[in-house]
Amino acid sequence: MKIRELILRGHLPAGERVTEAALAERLGISRMPVRQALPALAQEGLLVPVGKRGYAVRVFTADETHTALETRATLEGMAARIVAEKGLSPEQLQAFQHCLEEGDEILSRAEFGQQDEHAYGEMNQRFHELILQVAQKPLLNELVARCLVVPFVSPLMVAFSDPDITLMREDLIYAHRQHHYIVEALRNREATRVEMLLREHAATQRHSMSL
Repeated sequence: MKIRELILRGHLPAGERVTEAALAERLGISRMPVRQALPALAQEGLLVPVGKRGYAVRVFTADETHTALETRATLEGMAARIVAEKGLSPEQLQAFQHCLEEGDEILSRAEFGQQDEHAYGEMNQRFHELILQVAQKPLLNELVARCLVVPFVSPLMVAFSDPDITLMREDLIYAHRQHHYIVEALRNREATRVEMLLREHAATQRHSMSL
């Protein structure tokens, strides 16, 4: 797991001071790549300078998280509208279908644990990246990337205020059903509907995080 992912997944809590030595030991790597990564992560906005050469994980307020999530949903909705208006190629539709099938399989497992949660997060990230990729609007990609520096806003993250695994699974089943509706709207070239579905999809994530 990379430093960026440790921050976005909440494994490095907001406000925690990070050091080259501790991170290198945790990741099982030398200190040199860590030394190179920390200034880059500060440039992204994930870390803030502390002291002469130190860094700490940036603290974001609940309002900032809410704003970033809403902004991401608006931008992805714009991208989805563009995709619906121009239509999907057979190859693009197949890529979306693959995400749907993978999500269905993960959520149908008899036992659902942390590994499945992470697998769903990775599928979810590919699904949302695919919308931006097919839209072919680099500026939208750049703007979404700015939102993703806020922890728990990335589609990779599956964040819940309630740790109950049963409730988590129910929320994911509902969220993935929305993925099916989004693909259906894209396939049918329903631009207005798909844009609204992306906004509703963000509301589901806000609910799971109690924002």
